[in-house]
Amino acid sequence: MVAVVGPTAAGKSDLAVALALRLGGEVVNADSMQLYRGMDIGTAKPTVAERRGVPHHLLDVLDVTEPATVAEYQGWARTTLADCRAGGRPPVLVGGSALYVRAVLDRFRFPGTDPLVRAELEAELAATGPAGMHQRLADVDPDAAAMILPGNARRVVRALEVVRLTGRPFSAKLPRHVYAYDEGVTPCVQLGVDVPRAVLRERIAARVDRMWTAGLVDEVRALEAAGLRRGRTASRALGYAQVLRHLAGEDTEDEAREETVRATRRFARRQDAWFRRDPRVRWLPYDADDLVERAVATVAGAG
Repeated sequence: MVAVVGPTAAGKSDLAVALALRLGGEVVNADSMQLYRGMDIGTAKPTVAERRGVPHHLLDVLDVTEPATVAEYQGWARTTLADCRAGGRPPVLVGGSALYVRAVLDRFRFPGTDPLVRAELEAELAATGPAGMHQRLADVDPDAAAMILPGNARRVVRALEVVRLTGRPFSAKLPRHVYAYDEGVTPCVQLGVDVPRAVLRERIAARVDRMWTAGLVDEVRALEAAGLRRGRTASRALGYAQVLRHLAGEDTEDEAREETVRATRRFARRQDAWFRRDPRVRWLPYDADDLVERAVATVAGAG
């Protein structure tokens, strides 16, 4: 059981494909926004050519108007992993959505919900806005607030709901570093792609430039016609949220591009911090000439 993790623009997808080719395996997506059909350029979804003939799972499974939930993804991913393993095809889980990765690999059960509490918090969100709700979460659970983007109002509301229902921080409900799989039978190996921060900043800027050149604005315009603004999850994706503001006349295109770079850099810092807290991740230098060989050796050593 292999997972390739790390911040955005680190090179996870390429390594995952190379590993799958060497192991005779298949790739399982763990990027929450690559679940959406049509969100290709802005999520850096691997093209057919970039997949190099390796089967990829859990791409393009939702319309942009549908919400993505960790609980639902957990079920999909664990079923997919089991199918790959049953067929003798080692699954390579890849993505930077840290909670999605942990929900699949670790022992994690989701707290319950209460419609009345949720409705009350949704009403408060409508009155105070996402920033105000995020500040409220920071006051009661700073660890959770550090892991949730301020613009992700749905996740902020969910965290506050759990705090209200359990009387404990939402962060206390996050999965511990205990694999759900029996390591004696199926070793789990998490490979982190290690990129120095200064290098990552430049890689993010270059990636955003490539997205704009590839037609991100046109992609968002087409998705807007398909209902993107109604999608509570998809509409907040990095790049998409900024272009939607531009299309609404709230920002210029240059401002949207610059804000996408800034927001992505902030998100990458959060991703890196999350994965660094997991002592089980084995970090490999992104620019090693023998990166794939190191990854294969690490997986073989764990087995």
